[in-house]
Amino acid sequence: MEIRKTRHDEMELLIKMYENARMFMASHGNPSQWGTTYPSVSLIEQDILSGCSYVCVEHSEIIATFYYKKGPDDTYARIYSGQWLNERPYGVVHRITSAGTIKGAASFCLDWALKQCGNLKIDTHRDNHVMQHMLEKNGFHYCGIIYTDDGSERLAYQKCEA
Repeated sequence: MEIRKTRHDEMELLIKMYENARMFMASHGNPSQWGTTYPSVSLIEQDILSGCSYVCVEHSEIIATFYYKKGPDDTYARIYSGQWLNERPYGVVHRITSAGTIKGAASFCLDWALKQCGNLKIDTHRDNHVMQHMLEKNGFHYCGIIYTDDGSERLAYQKCEA
């Protein structure tokens, strides 16, 4: 597997992957995290244009996608009912999803992101038990609660290299 920046001509494929992710989440008890429209086409486009959209490729096929950015994220400025593992500079991953065709694709993406910055933060919805399990399986530590720009509660996780 390899990670590279998303190309604009891959937008339609990403839109389809996110549609499938929303259906998967809804069928696994998490219908409200992404609802029926998140992420919007304009947000996906913005991610690509900003250079923060990445894809995971195996045998010339895109098997996963995610947003990665090194640097502070406003939604992580305050944490409630807990604390971050450290206050060192960090990277963030958002909007991660896989095609479900190759086991371990999302874990590979998270490992790649951690290698870029050595200190990684991510969040997920309280009802997203699949993601919570995947994060814990990959050595992420639950740190507390954060709130997104729209005021939605999220469970915050962090992993750092020793």
